[in-house]
Amino acid sequence: MDFQPLPLGLGIVAGLGCGLLFGWHLRGRLGTASTAEDASVMGEGGEMKMVLVVRNDLKMGKGKVAAQCSHAAVSAYKQVQRRKPDLLKQWEYCGQPKVVLKAPDEDTLIDLLSRAKEIGLPVSLIQDAGRTQIAPGSRTVLGIGPGPADLIDSVSGDLKLY
Repeated sequence: MDFQPLPLGLGIVAGLGCGLLFGWHLRGRLGTASTAEDASVMGEGGEMKMVLVVRNDLKMGKGKVAAQCSHAAVSAYKQVQRRKPDLLKQWEYCGQPKVVLKAPDEDTLIDLLSRAKEIGLPVSLIQDAGRTQIAPGSRTVLGIGPGPADLIDSVSGDLKLY
């Protein structure tokens, strides 16, 4: 009896079919279904984001704003990495969305900080070292999140884009 190989196209289709079945089997065994707890952590729609709120009254240059926002984003990331690594993974999976907003003054920044803390959102308040454009200790940017977009919007949804 001679061995007859399958035609190339039929072999590819058979290989793809076997791969799909194997993947479906593993997915069922390892489980990727979301639970009610996942939905409550991520928010109703599952959207996640981080907002960076910049004080508009300080009149910082573009580079200064970029540096202060970077400080806030890195600080928030490190905080959530330590305290809520699962939340961080969800935000990363969503594409790490970040939105930059403007606050008219320091009082607004502090009000947002307390409202975000009150509902359990991660926050990161940046104070400038005062080496360049602004006075030492000036509160420049507030990072809120990463977290569920609906919760973050309940705190910062009235602010305008920077």
